[in-house]
Amino acid sequence: MKKLFSFAALIIACVMLLAGCQGGNEPTKPEPVEGGLIFTTGGEQGTYYRFGQVLAGKISEKTSTKLNIVTSGGSQENIQAIQNGSAVIGFAQTDILSYAAEGTRLFDRKADKVTVIAELYKEQVQIITMDPSLRSVSDLKGKNVSIGSAGSGVYFNAIDVLNAYGLTERDINPTYQSFGDSVSALQSGKIDAAFVVAGAPTSAVSGLAATTDIYLIGLDDEHIDKLLASSPHYSKATISKRTYNTASDINTVAVGAVLVASKDASEQDVYNIISGIYENLEAITKVHSKGAELNLRAAAGVTAAPYHPGAARYFAEKGITVPTE
Repeated sequence: MKKLFSFAALIIACVMLLAGCQGGNEPTKPEPVEGGLIFTTGGEQGTYYRFGQVLAGKISEKTSTKLNIVTSGGSQENIQAIQNGSAVIGFAQTDILSYAAEGTRLFDRKADKVTVIAELYKEQVQIITMDPSLRSVSDLKGKNVSIGSAGSGVYFNAIDVLNAYGLTERDINPTYQSFGDSVSALQSGKIDAAFVVAGAPTSAVSGLAATTDIYLIGLDDEHIDKLLASSPHYSKATISKRTYNTASDINTVAVGAVLVASKDASEQDVYNIISGIYENLEAITKVHSKGAELNLRAAAGVTAAPYHPGAARYFAEKGITVPTE
C-alpha cells in the first residue's frame, strides 16, 4: 500500500535527493580548476558522481593535485575516456574493468592504458519494484523491466542475474534506462521492476523510497552460488532493511567500485590522489557514508588490471604490495 504523500514526506524527499541520501553534509561540487585532471564519474543521481564530488574536493584541498569532476555514462565510458586520453581519473566496476583488460563484452580491444588506484567500496545489484507480488527474479518473466542503458555495466549485471535463474533478455520486456529514468518509469507504472547497480543507498532509489513503498527483489543462496561459480567478479552482499526502510534485509550480489587512472598520469599525482583519500577518511566519512567502507587492505585486492606506480608507492609505505604489471 502506498504511503500518503504528505507535505512532510515531500520535504523529506527533497532533502534526501539533495543530500544524495548518504548522510552528513551536502558536498559542494568543486569549481573547475585550470589544469585540473579530468575525473569522470557517472550520472548525477548515482553514487559515483556524488561520492566523486567528495573525493575530488578533499584531494584538491589536501594535496597539490587538482581534479575537475565531470558526469559520464559510467564505467565503460570512463574507461574509454581514459583510453583515448580525454580523462585521467575515473570510476569503474570490477567486472567492467576485467572486460576492458581482456577486450571482451563491452570492449573490442584491450584497454591497455587503464591502471588501478584502489578498490573503494562494493556496489550492490539492486532490483527495485513497487509490486509486492514480485518476490523472486523468476517472477520477472514476462514483465517490463529496466536493465540499464544498452551495453552498460548494469545491463551485463542484469543479464548475468537473469541467466543464473534460467532467464534471458528475451524472457522479459526490457527497457534500457538510467537510474533516474527507471525511477520515473516505476512511478508512472511503465515498468514493473528496475535493475540498479550502485553503492546503496542510491539517491534515485532513496528519493522514491521516501515517498512510496518500494520492494527489493533478493537472490537466494542457490542462485547466488550459481552466479558466483560462472562469474567470479561478484561477491555475496546484503542490503540492510534500514537502507530503504524495507521489511527485511535483502541478499544479493555486488561488484567492486574501483578508482582507475591513465598509466600516463604522473606518479606524484596518483600518489596524491590515494593519499588524499586514505589520509582523510574521517573527514570524508562525515560528508558521505561511503567513506566508512574505505579500507586499505580491500583497496589492494584488485586483480583485473595492474596498479599505477603512484598507488603502489603509497601501498608500499603501508607495508602492502600490489601488482604493477
